[in-house]
Amino acid sequence: MSNLEKDPAELVLGTTPESDRPDVVEVLTAREVPLGGARAMLVHRTLPQRGRPTIGAWCFADHYGLGDGAAQPMVVPPHPHTGLQTASWLFSGEIEHRDSVGSLSLVQPGALNLMTAGRGISHSEVSQAASGTPHGVQLWIVLPDAARRSEPFFERRDAVPVQVGDAALQVFAGTFAGVGPDASVFTPLVGAQVDLPPFGSAELTLDPAFEHGLLVDAGPLRVNGVEVAVTELGYLSPGRRSVHLAAGESGARALLLGGEPFEERFIMWWNFIGRTHEEIVAFRSEWQGDVIAGADPHGPFGAVDYDGSPLPAPPMPTVRLKPRS
Repeated sequence: MSNLEKDPAELVLGTTPESDRPDVVEVLTAREVPLGGARAMLVHRTLPQRGRPTIGAWCFADHYGLGDGAAQPMVVPPHPHTGLQTASWLFSGEIEHRDSVGSLSLVQPGALNLMTAGRGISHSEVSQAASGTPHGVQLWIVLPDAARRSEPFFERRDAVPVQVGDAALQVFAGTFAGVGPDASVFTPLVGAQVDLPPFGSAELTLDPAFEHGLLVDAGPLRVNGVEVAVTELGYLSPGRRSVHLAAGESGARALLLGGEPFEERFIMWWNFIGRTHEEIVAFRSEWQGDVIAGADPHGPFGAVDYDGSPLPAPPMPTVRLKPRS
């Protein structure tokens, strides 16, 4: 999914917040972001935010298909990415994915569509009317410096189910409870859907080297006794070896996202991740020149087989992109 904001915030990430007490569940509230024009699709953006920009290498989370704007289709024209992986996960509906390395795939519930942008890729996403309104989460994973200039590629992997107490998990990235798919990851991390029946509970064993977040899709969900509402995320700092989850009368569903804290500093602006202001300027210039102006359809972002125009990049901010204290 593209960041369709007209004036996207520049975020230089990699700093550690001050309040990381191991006995606290930090509840993060999502920001509502309309994607598109007057009939915008509304998403709830949990990551990034200034107080908690990343969880492991997970650096972006758009939760869609809930509340006002949920009935709108997803139509995202071709747009670029650099230095990251897009991880598309659906609870319901279908989304057609096309990209500039020739991939054509349906994003469907129970399977991860994972696109590694590396040095640069472009793709489009269009929901399929016959399968209803899409409901899911679009995630981005920042690539470490050693992998961020790799050649782009795409893969589709079925999640691996595992039962822990009353919780039914579908592990779609990394490993959890001894299982996981053969999906390409470049830093230690985990991603899983967690479903609890009404009044169900489970004690999940955690990797103490990881920080974790539980993004609630249906609930509320009690995380170590702290209530986390739908669209909110309960954050758990490193050092924890377990977490207790409990559902109420309606049951609960959440995404478990975790990983070793990402120590590299990076800039995320629009759909690009880089390390310097000059890199972001260069990425935007290549996209605008090669693709939007049509100067080189065989440039680093390639071309997508799509009936429509690609998405132009917003103007660069009037200030230099630089780290913030």
